[in-house]
Amino acid sequence: MASPMAVSKERKAELIKEFGKDANDSGSAEVQVAILTERIRELTEHVKVHKKDHHTRRGLLMLVGKRRRLLSYIKERDINNYRELIAKLGIRDNI
Repeated sequence: MASPMAVSKERKAELIKEFGKDANDSGSAEVQVAILTERIRELTEHVKVHKKDHHTRRGLLMLVGKRRRLLSYIKERDINNYRELIAKLGIRDNI
């Protein structure tokens, strides 16, 4: 079984199917943002329970930063695609 910190293969495949151009599109920025969002949600729950787990907190902050950079890249290229993506994922617009 995968560690509780990782997104399962099945869930990752679902996200790729939903946000990617095709079933093998794991690299596009939209798919990466969707997968990062899933990991961020899991880690946020973990950090709420384990308040002193600073290693995980740092990892979480790094993931949030990476997602933020990807989102600003998407926003620069296609604002409508960006708005659609954050609405689907339920992310606040703060970029």
